[in-house]
Amino acid sequence: MDILDYGSSFLSGNWPLNRVRCWIESRTRIVDERSGHTEDYFQCGSCKAAAVFGEGDLMYPDNYDFLPIFGPEFGIIFRRKASADPGYRSIQPVGKMWGGPTYKLKPAKAARLLGTNAEIRQATHDGVPLVARTRIADAATGLHAILEYPVKVMNIQDDRDLYQVEAGPLALPDLSSRPARLVDSLSLAFVTFNRPDRVEFLIEDETPILRGGEEVGRVHHFSRPLRVPAENRVYALEA
Repeated sequence: MDILDYGSSFLSGNWPLNRVRCWIESRTRIVDERSGHTEDYFQCGSCKAAAVFGEGDLMYPDNYDFLPIFGPEFGIIFRRKASADPGYRSIQPVGKMWGGPTYKLKPAKAARLLGTNAEIRQATHDGVPLVARTRIADAATGLHAILEYPVKVMNIQDDRDLYQVEAGPLALPDLSSRPARLVDSLSLAFVTFNRPDRVEFLIEDETPILRGGEEVGRVHHFSRPLRVPAENRVYALEA
């Protein structure tokens, strides 16, 4: 698949009451190696809950983070309130999400694989846009996924020839089982890596709030770590 120019890739809804346009923030491709079936999921930028086209106060008082993911058949809307809520995650036919999406994907004009730490550091110094790809797999289930995302933060140490990618959120599939619907395997996660063969995720999950050893509440928070073997690649987008 072509690497996307994430600064210029969007999707638009087809609902006449709100032809919303969402910025595409990452892409997740899940591949069933047994059947050859492939599904792409596009995770969009988040916003706050608002009364769209309202006349008075636009922001809802009981507000929440709002983040959609669009797939080929089903999509997910995450609504993260101040405390854990059963409506945090809703899956629905993608055609019901603003009338279904029209994709406005812009492939990168040229994407150069950065094959060494030195090349990654130099591209960082040069200020060019960077996109990463992470491939994860589970041999037992025969599923693999390719996660593609813009590098939002790049850490480098020139004296030791080191780099570290920081990015997210993105749509992370759980490949350890074979659900009837692949959309059910997706969670939100942040990602980091500093080598080509291993990746770490921090997954959003229902998380207890503890005070003095006592649970006083629960929230949805990025709190569940996962470290797995991976194939990580970093690309420089060239004008």
